[in-house]
Amino acid sequence: MTRQIGENAGAILAAADVLAELELQFAKARFAEDYNCVSVSLSRDGPRPSEAGGPRLLLHRARHPLLERNLKLKNAVIVPVTIELEGERRQLVITGPNTGGKTVALKTLGLLALMAQSGIPVPADRAEMPVFDSILADIGDYQSIEQNLSTFSAHVTNIDFISRTATAKSLVLLDELGSATDPEEGAALAVAIAEHFRKIGCMTVISTHHTSLKIYGANTPGVVNASVGFDESTLQPTYELKIGVPGASAGLNIARRLGLNPAIIDSAQGRLGSQTQDVARFLDRLHTELRTVEDERARIKAREQELERETSRLATEGRKEQQAKVREMEKKLDSIFRDLEYHAREAVSAVQDRAAAQKVSKEAERRIAKLRREFREQFDSAVVAHATGADRGDPDAQPALVKNVSEGDTVKLKSMGRAAVVKKRVGDNHFDVEIGSMKMRIAREDIAEVQQRVGESPVEAARARGIKVSLQNESGGSNVPSEINVIGRTVDEATSEVEKFIDRAFLAGMARVRIIHGSGMGILRKALRGYLKKHPHVESVIEPAQNEGGGGATVVELRV
Repeated sequence: MTRQIGENAGAILAAADVLAELELQFAKARFAEDYNCVSVSLSRDGPRPSEAGGPRLLLHRARHPLLERNLKLKNAVIVPVTIELEGERRQLVITGPNTGGKTVALKTLGLLALMAQSGIPVPADRAEMPVFDSILADIGDYQSIEQNLSTFSAHVTNIDFISRTATAKSLVLLDELGSATDPEEGAALAVAIAEHFRKIGCMTVISTHHTSLKIYGANTPGVVNASVGFDESTLQPTYELKIGVPGASAGLNIARRLGLNPAIIDSAQGRLGSQTQDVARFLDRLHTELRTVEDERARIKAREQELERETSRLATEGRKEQQAKVREMEKKLDSIFRDLEYHAREAVSAVQDRAAAQKVSKEAERRIAKLRREFREQFDSAVVAHATGADRGDPDAQPALVKNVSEGDTVKLKSMGRAAVVKKRVGDNHFDVEIGSMKMRIAREDIAEVQQRVGESPVEAARARGIKVSLQNESGGSNVPSEINVIGRTVDEATSEVEKFIDRAFLAGMARVRIIHGSGMGILRKALRGYLKKHPHVESVIEPAQNEGGGGATVVELRV
């Protein structure tokens, strides 16, 4: 029974340990979420002076969690600190005015180092640390009446313990080093203590007001000066930690801000040595210049961001312009392809023999396919030439456009392969045309040629295009027949044959021809007469007498 009770108690304790561990992990997660924490990158080798580029201590925009909580309750904003030590740089000397945030920086570093080694995320934007074998600090006033310790004695006692305990893998934090005693002796002692920890090789962060330590930080390898900010115009601390520059104590300025009797402050300024005043003025001027540099850096960064946005905008516009040029180039190629197809159809139409026409048609299709492949292969290089403007001003690189098209002109269309009459000009490059009873709008690039200009006779139009026209009274005859028989043809077949017949008769200079289509139901007669009445070469359409065919034929008088 006793054994069973013991086993049950052990199980309960084990379960309690598991629940406690779970509660701890949940608490860490809640804390990390509430304070925007990050996990710390830890190096177990620790900081060793001999290892160049070895483990580093980095806290980027770190915050003290207790200070952040208190400021949140007051709706105030915390100023984060950034501390970085690595390689030979192992000691940081922080100077500047009281109430400026020196002690907060030390406490933030110490607390976050302990949190990191306890597996707790830290409130910072980024954190890297070595694993310290000890974190040793002398922060605050440890004077004790009971133990007969003054403030100075308490500091010395703590620093003695730290100096005997610290190793090369330790983190040492010393606040107000060398204070609470004679300034000259305190300064000498502070420099000696800082040098002792530098030789040990541990990472050390020191806060002080002594000018000697500022000079030590500027002249000693491995030591970095830092300062907390102070705004001379408002006499208010900025709480910003600036790495690489010592700070001015600004004790008299702070005393003035706190309301100390101005007569006392003026008397104190008069008692300062000239060297001390020169150093103070130099540091004040240095911090003013730093603020100016930071403002200029902010302006430059804003300008760089503006330039990046402008560059991005121009790149986007450039891509759009390139795409537009590519589309324009594709239109040019399509126009060239239409020209090729048009000329191929014209070549086939010129061949009267059907078998020969089919052969030429197949050959034309093969040629068009070949040309399409060649143009597609050359497309990339053509696009480059078009994008760079290399083809501008080159007439061979532009689509061939027919010039001087007027209303009333008879034109040949590439897309239809037929003649059309221009009825209206729309803008510079579009026209309303009429093909028989069909009306349509075309682009200038669809016009293959002007067959007949308004007011020009058909013969003159043909001769203007370089076509040799022989009139019957000039040549004494012609081998072109004066009539054509299309009985038995469909409307489309008959129309195509009549169109070619009229063109040959017109070119031969014939004045009158006859078309035999038969009577039947009158469908073919009506379609052909409707077509002929709107043909540009036809002057009039007449139904002949009965002895010449009557309703089964149509007499056409041609323009000369």
